[in-house]
Amino acid sequence: MDYKRLGERIREERKRLNLTQAALAEAVDISDTYMGAIERGERSLTLDTLVRLVTRLGVTIDYMLANHVPDSDPNILAQFKQITDGQPLERKQLAIKVLRTIFSHDEGGGV
Repeated sequence: MDYKRLGERIREERKRLNLTQAALAEAVDISDTYMGAIERGERSLTLDTLVRLVTRLGVTIDYMLANHVPDSDPNILAQFKQITDGQPLERKQLAIKVLRTIFSHDEGGGV
């Protein structure tokens, strides 16, 4: 298992949620020091800890453990779903508006 890559993905998802290492560590009942070591790929983690982390981060275990995340349409849609699951309706609607704005300005295309 590539613990360095796993740690990088955990860090990416934590930052996506605007969480500090301390806040995430507290949420999953581990120490700040251990959380930092996991993110740097210096420590392994138990399945129980991994489950608590992915649950709090709102992602799946297969996404976190995949060596490569393909850029296929179904995978992209699954990533959108992972990001938006658990978010309030207002935030989901805001995300749709942001995407529409990006796509309507990107290369002159429209939505």
